[in-house]
Amino acid sequence: MTATGMRLSSATVHEAAGRIGALPAQIKPLSPEMHIAGPAFPVRVPSGDNLWLHRAVYAASRGEVLVVETGGGFEYGYWGEILAEAAIARGLVGLVIHGGVRDSRRLVELGWPVFAERLCVRGTAKDPNGDGDLGEPVRLGDVTVRLGDLVVGDADGVVCVPAAVADDVRDKADRREQDEADHIRRLRAGETTLAIYQLP
Repeated sequence: MTATGMRLSSATVHEAAGRIGALPAQIKPLSPEMHIAGPAFPVRVPSGDNLWLHRAVYAASRGEVLVVETGGGFEYGYWGEILAEAAIARGLVGLVIHGGVRDSRRLVELGWPVFAERLCVRGTAKDPNGDGDLGEPVRLGDVTVRLGDLVVGDADGVVCVPAAVADDVRDKADRREQDEADHIRRLRAGETTLAIYQLP
């Protein structure tokens, strides 16, 4: 929660950070009510293999968000109900994956935040020699996500900002929320957006 008691908004955080950190627009929550905010635990998995995700659940710390790069192997369901239950038991706060998930109805029922590039029923391998990484930087679209970076997601999408500026961005986001609340009050009182934003 921010100082105003409101949840961080992905769009507000993106603006407060100087319009950086927006992850690929295809990554969306399984349900629009889902919201995520926490430090990133990056994971790189081999295309079509989810063994590193099983490892990640036990390597990540309570309160962290798994942020997963799949090497462009989108047409697989890397995550489902069993992994979600394991992650909940570990105290992880959500998943962001540039790839597919399955068991979507059950994931929504669990209410644990899952943000994915797509739904896909196709199963994955578990190669013990597969090339993956835990806690090392990953790249989703044009954004590099590092361990501890601030991840915020909601119905609009997901944004990730560097840990070094996270506190400053939170403060700026909080102020933006307060400003926007004031703008809405003024609009309802009859003012125009042109006047409020001093637009030509």
